Amino acid sequence: MLLKITGTDAAADKERKKQQDFYQLQSLLEKGAECVDQIQIATHILKAVHPDTKVRNATNLNVDCAGLPELPWVGSHVLGTYVDRDATGNGAFNKLVYELFRLLSVPVDGQSVLAWLKEGDADAVAALSNSAEGATKVAFKLASIDVPRCPHPSSHPLAKQLYWPVGDDPHDDTGYHLLAPLYPTSLVHRVYQTLQDDRFSEEAKSAREARKAERWHERPVREYPHLAIQKLGGTKPQNISQLNSERRGDNLLLASLPPVWRSAEVRPVLGTASLFKVYRHRPEVRRLTLLLRRFLEGDPASNQATRTQRDEWVEALLEELMLFTAEQQTLEPGWSTDPRCELPATHRVWLDPDGGTDPVPDLIDALAQDFANWLNHELRDPLPLGDPEYLHWRAQARELFKAMEREGVL
Repeated sequence: MLLKITGTDAAADKERKKQQDFYQLQSLLEKGAECVDQIQIATHILKAVHPDTKVRNATNLNVDCAGLPELPWVGSHVLGTYVDRDATGNGAFNKLVYELFRLLSVPVDGQSVLAWLKEGDADAVAALSNSAEGATKVAFKLASIDVPRCPHPSSHPLAKQLYWPVGDDPHDDTGYHLLAPLYPTSLVHRVYQTLQDDRFSEEAKSAREARKAERWHERPVREYPHLAIQKLGGTKPQNISQLNSERRGDNLLLASLPPVWRSAEVRPVLGTASLFKVYRHRPEVRRLTLLLRRFLEGDPASNQATRTQRDEWVEALLEELMLFTAEQQTLEPGWSTDPRCELPATHRVWLDPDGGTDPVPDLIDALAQDFANWLNHELRDPLPLGDPEYLHWRAQARELFKAMEREGVL
């Protein structure tokens, strides 16, 4: 975790201190024991179907995926024995209990620490606290970290449910089973990890470079055209689950549609002094900007719902900027050295990172500033926008760019 925090400024130091304090063992054990009954460890969750569900009132499943029947279709059975189990429930404690569960899953002498606690092993219990009374109390709580919070099968009025016919007569009301689909969070996370590796890992980048140079490479190049992103949890993905938070709410959807012929090729940004002069003409950017402008022109109430809706549209604009950037980076490296390229050095390095332009200090901060200036300019007529809005757009852009950098996308 600490290795992902870059920089030497006060903000980076503060984040390191925060993470170091969070992972103090004794504090982690004691705080986790206090809130463990508010969290469900699961492979299949309901909050991703509807966020208002509560783990104590609705079923979430923690399935042994390796024990599931083999099927000819993709499902949780393909995960085998290595499964990233999720933590769902009270969003304030999801991360805490998730990290604690990972710690308790470490094998010691042939079985996990959690298994030893469930058996009441004296050595395992004694390791939890300096006092015997405290250790017993913590062990009792932690031993139940993976038990179901809802004692009986239950769904929620706002969750998806469907009647599945099991008889021959559709008029017979007893000839149906009521199914309540759950979100396969562990499978979704594995898909996300696989696609991120295929798209952004150093090995994948090397394979694409070898393909361009018509050289052999041991790794195949995998492409996922028309990939869509479903956002869960809005600006607070941790309210759904911990794995959803690690993905920043991104859930990748593979295209299931026939191919569409596209004659327009990706063209380099030439003859303009800013990438945003091209970016602003993208259909999705025009649509999102118009929605945001009309929303703010309506003078919405100053409350959490308004801020959430505003930030979701701005985040969608940033996602579109990342897509635009990815398209430009599929071009032959060095296109920005063309005499017709009038972009500043910041934009050249951003769109053509292997083009030979000297590195730009604080590239992410510079692009976040440019994005904030552009968005303020787009909305300023007729809205009275100024420094407060600029600072908010800049912070939102910087946060997303930094997250992308930590994942190795930038």
